[in-house]
Amino acid sequence: MDLATRQLIEYARYHRDPRNIATHFVGIPLIAFGIAAMLARVPLDGVGVQLPGVHWLVWALTGVWYLRQGRWSLTVPTVAVLAALVALAHPLGEAPTAVWLAGGLGSFVVGWVFQAVGHVWEGRKPAFFDDLRGLLVGPMFVLVEVLMACGLQPGVRQTIENAAGPVRRRAVRPAGHP
Repeated sequence: MDLATRQLIEYARYHRDPRNIATHFVGIPLIAFGIAAMLARVPLDGVGVQLPGVHWLVWALTGVWYLRQGRWSLTVPTVAVLAALVALAHPLGEAPTAVWLAGGLGSFVVGWVFQAVGHVWEGRKPAFFDDLRGLLVGPMFVLVEVLMACGLQPGVRQTIENAAGPVRRRAVRPAGHP
């Protein structure tokens, strides 16, 4: 089994409540965008040459990490989606300070609020509390959840559910019942 799938299985063990997974669809992109926006303000100067900002360097380094996990059908799209978030965040690096802080720091904080609410519903701490790699696996997990919701990667879904268990289904209560 490739490393990417093993990482996803471990991460999924902390994410079996559908409400928690749903909060990750909002929280993780906001956090990634916020980090990119905050780093977009940090210049990266070479030997007399203006290079792309630190946000692109961080994207490249994390991209190398993803690609080393194997299973390129999962890691390459993750790197591409993160590149799109970095590109969207790039203009904030040149925005007035108040706009930059509101966009970058605001996105980061709101994203973490979503994550916290999701893990309260899950009744379990975030995966990165036990393994910092969870901070990198999160974006791939969200992308894989989207792919699986679209009917893609059925083998990955089965592998994850066999190892981590299925996503819990919430019982629908009749109106008027607590």
